[in-house]
Order: sequence, then C-alpha cells, then structure tokens
Amino acid sequence: MTPMLEQAILAAKELSEADQDALAANILEWIEDEQRWAASFARTPDALAELAREALTEHNGGQTLDAAYAEIAADEGRKRAANE
Repeated sequence: MTPMLEQAILAAKELSEADQDALAANILEWIEDEQRWAASFARTPDALAELAREALTEHNGGQTLDAAYAEIAADEGRKRAANE
C-alpha cells in the first residue's frame, strides 16, 4: 500500500460510519469501472489500433475539421457570400 493511500485510510477512519460506507462504495465503484475499462481495451486492441490508423490517415490526408475550416476560410467566394 502506498503512503498516500495509507494516509487516506487513516483520514477515512475519522469519518462517520455513514461517510465511511459512502466513501467505500465510491472506491469500489471506481475500481470496478477501471477493471471494466481494462478488460474492454484488452479485448479490442486490434480495433483500437485500426481506429488510430484511420484517424492518422485522415489527418495526413487533410480530411480533418481543421483542414476543412482552413479550406472554407481560404474560399474567397464563401467570404463574399457571407459578407453579403
């Protein structure tokens, strides 16, 4: 156990029983969420890698929102139409 966690547990001992139970419920819920995320990512590394490749391909191909906004900003016809 880390020193910080030990300190937190010592502080929690000073809380009321109801607050200790609420804190314990929050901690257990957080741990369960972390375990679910870890299990989910462990089952889908190939899918995550494919999404990352697709995003990088779109970025390198200028197919991102930033690129679209830059294209719109450079379009003089759109600027004139917006000003009219």
